[in-house]
Amino acid sequence: MAAPDPTLALPDLFARLPASARLIGLDLGTKTIGLALSDLGRRIATPLETIKRRKFSLDVAELLGICEKHAIAGMILGLPLNMDGSEGPRAQATRAFVRNLAPLTSIPLAYWDERLSTTAVTRTLLEADTSRAKRAEVVDKMAASFILQGALDRMQAVARAAREAAEEAAARAGG
Repeated sequence: MAAPDPTLALPDLFARLPASARLIGLDLGTKTIGLALSDLGRRIATPLETIKRRKFSLDVAELLGICEKHAIAGMILGLPLNMDGSEGPRAQATRAFVRNLAPLTSIPLAYWDERLSTTAVTRTLLEADTSRAKRAEVVDKMAASFILQGALDRMQAVARAAREAAEEAAARAGG
């Protein structure tokens, strides 16, 4: 029997967070892990750094050290789904990484559909006339930022819709 998924749905992760806390976004590649950091208000994602992958235990030790340094309250991991929404080998590798990571940390984890994140970032870098060497150096952490920003934007939209619904209900009740 497969182990239960240790991740939370995005709204559940956000509900657990303190009012002011950073999130980290991860773009898991086969050779690197791109990292991005949110601001304390969780509105803006900024590329942070790239971990060169060596071995799981070393990669996770480095990742958790970075999380501790920045007082991370939650992790958003890009889930590389196929264009039709199915899961291929890369998505399965990401889920395996998360299953192995979850017992080692109390930081809550959530996935974000990262389809086309690297493509979008690469296109942006090409439009900015970035050299091939510079693109290779920054694409992973920028993809992590793209992933994290997508999750932040989604949760801001959910919060805005909830506020508007509450205001409408209050207006109907009061008038």
